[in-house]
Parts: sequence; structure tokens; C-alpha cells
Amino acid sequence: MGKVIFYEDRNFQGRSYECSSDCSDVFTYLSRCNSCKVENGCFMVYDDSNFMGNQYFIKRGEYSDYTCMVSFLTCSCKFPSILENFGGQMHELMDDCDSLHKRLRMSDCQSCQVMDGHWLMYEQPHYKGRMMYIRPGEYRSFRNLGISNVNFSSARRITDFC
Repeated sequence: MGKVIFYEDRNFQGRSYECSSDCSDVFTYLSRCNSCKVENGCFMVYDDSNFMGNQYFIKRGEYSDYTCMVSFLTCSCKFPSILENFGGQMHELMDDCDSLHKRLRMSDCQSCQVMDGHWLMYEQPHYKGRMMYIRPGEYRSFRNLGISNVNFSSARRITDFC
């Protein structure tokens, strides 16, 4: 079972809140979040309540100044458990890809189908910029997930679930 502890202040100081399952609003328990410790498992954290906004993948470790990694304060967390509608060219990935454009000659990726594993899709090449967590399933339009004006340029498979 996963476990993350959020702290109001940097360096694990101030009030804290332990979370071992989905939490749609951390600010129900804390007034702010400036550091956290992931004791077990991996989590997706969001900069808005109800699992909305930018996503950040955090795994086992200590994040003493969380604001350096995340530009916004964390409001919710979730334990991880091509063209729109699969049009256009189709390519298959089985491992990390630091540039969809270079490797697959794709200028745009707007939908995907995940057959196996869990992945992080990144806005920029070399795993930079905003990211989105995807798990097995069909993603006919990234806009339906609340992500607009983003073309994903790199993808990395999540291999350690601690």
C-alpha cells in the first residue's frame, strides 16, 4: 500500500497529513504544502483539487522543498492504480521514447491506446514540460481529459511502483 506525508512547511516541518489512498483536496487538512515524503508506492499529485490541473509523478523519496519541483501548491493526489479518435498514422511504443518526432516522425500526438503498463507522456522532448499519467485503456482525445493546447513529444514507461 502506498503512503505519502504532506507537510505545510519546507524540510518536513509544520502540520502534516498522511495519505494512503486518493485524496481529492489536501487543503481540507492543510493550509499549504511545501514538502512531502513518499514512504511507499508512487503517487500522481495535481495542482488543483479533484485531480485537475497539471500532474506530477512522485515516487519513494523525500522532497524537502516541494515548491522547487512543483510550481503550484499541491491540492490533490491520486495513487496510480496520433490524432484524436485514433486517426492518422499509428505507431507502437514498447519502451521509452525521448522524442516522438525524431524516432517516429510524428509531429503531433492527440490520442493513444495503452495496451500494457503505465506511462508518463511529456509535453516536450527529453521528458520535460508538463506531463500526463496514462494507464491501460483508450484515450481517444486528450482534450476530454482536461488537457488542451498540448502536443506530447516524449513518453516514458513507469517501471518502479515500489
